[in-house]
Amino acid sequence: MLSDTSRPVITTTLPVVADHIGEIAQRFYRHLFSAHPELLDGVFNRGNQAHGHQQRALAGSVAAFATTLVETPERVPEQLLRRIAHKHASLGIRPDQYQVVHDHLMWAIGDVLGDAVTEEVAAAWDEVYWLMANALINQERGLYSARGVRPETVWRDWRVERKSKETDDVVTFVVKRNDDRLVKTSLPGQYVTVRMRMPDGKLQPRQYSLTRADDGEHRQFSVKRVRGEGGDPDGEMSALLHDSIGVGDVLTLSLPYGDVVLDDSGRPVVFASAGIGISPMAGMLSHLVAAGSGLPVTVLHADLDEASFPLRRQVVNDVLALRDARMYLWYEKDAHSLEPVTGVFEGQMDLTAVDVPGDALYYLCGPLPFMQAVRSRLIVQGVAPRDIQYEVFGPDLWQADLD
Repeated sequence: MLSDTSRPVITTTLPVVADHIGEIAQRFYRHLFSAHPELLDGVFNRGNQAHGHQQRALAGSVAAFATTLVETPERVPEQLLRRIAHKHASLGIRPDQYQVVHDHLMWAIGDVLGDAVTEEVAAAWDEVYWLMANALINQERGLYSARGVRPETVWRDWRVERKSKETDDVVTFVVKRNDDRLVKTSLPGQYVTVRMRMPDGKLQPRQYSLTRADDGEHRQFSVKRVRGEGGDPDGEMSALLHDSIGVGDVLTLSLPYGDVVLDDSGRPVVFASAGIGISPMAGMLSHLVAAGSGLPVTVLHADLDEASFPLRRQVVNDVLALRDARMYLWYEKDAHSLEPVTGVFEGQMDLTAVDVPGDALYYLCGPLPFMQAVRSRLIVQGVAPRDIQYEVFGPDLWQADLD
């Protein structure tokens, strides 16, 4: 909670900071990496830097946190903090690194806003930062403790046992533990961070959803090749995994983390996904099958066509294995399926075309415009916002947050 001294200062300066937060974030990262280039070796993904995703994620999260402190001081933005804490834990972020970020972020605020940053303004934004940082440090400490690890020991080597082509641009890896240590079971819907050394010698991290329930020996994840658009570079991690990693190679993975996990309250479940967004849904379905679940399950998936549907055979087989499950597909072209699904439609996903349980829990994953459209439609249909969860791949773009 903000102090009585800082609250009016933040209330007054928040619009100005919000208007310049994108520029502040850009200067922050340039200044940070100039002083600490080692942070681009295993901590920050430089692809996200090149695309501008990380800058927008930082800008949006700080602005959202400050707005909450001002508008609803009685509560903190738990969803935002929880999501960031899980991402940080999967990267092995340490408490001391928050001081480094603080120093360079405060420099950037002063550099962009100049004389407007008086001692009073600097002190107020310093308080905002440490309220957010300490909340994250505490959450991350709990996440590490629950797994029995420290930030530097979240990593483990796994050997690739199988690599299979799902579609023209998606491959699935099955990895087996490379030692005798106990495998920490993942929750349905969680992800791991894969950390690899690039050709230039730098380590790069990237998160991938686990697409099958753990069996104590193996983990499975799927990788879509990222192709640069509008002048952006191709994804170097996905390219390396597609082109250079094969059976027998060793990959370094973090422990599983992620806050969007399948609820076990016994209510009906609806999964709505598009493209590679099927990944966490496949993981949740696999867990339901492994548990012998009798929950009513509805799977809604949109894709370009049947050949573009990643993990199609696994997902369809799992739907068939469940006692009370239905599956509907939307294809942008060739609205036809050889799979034994309940229905196939042409075009964009249209929720009015299917009946879904009124008391269901909803899980969304796919491109942000897709999730925004589906979530908006669900709310219009009377679904409570608290019953809709969603997974965002990569850094969270909080300026486009679905909430």
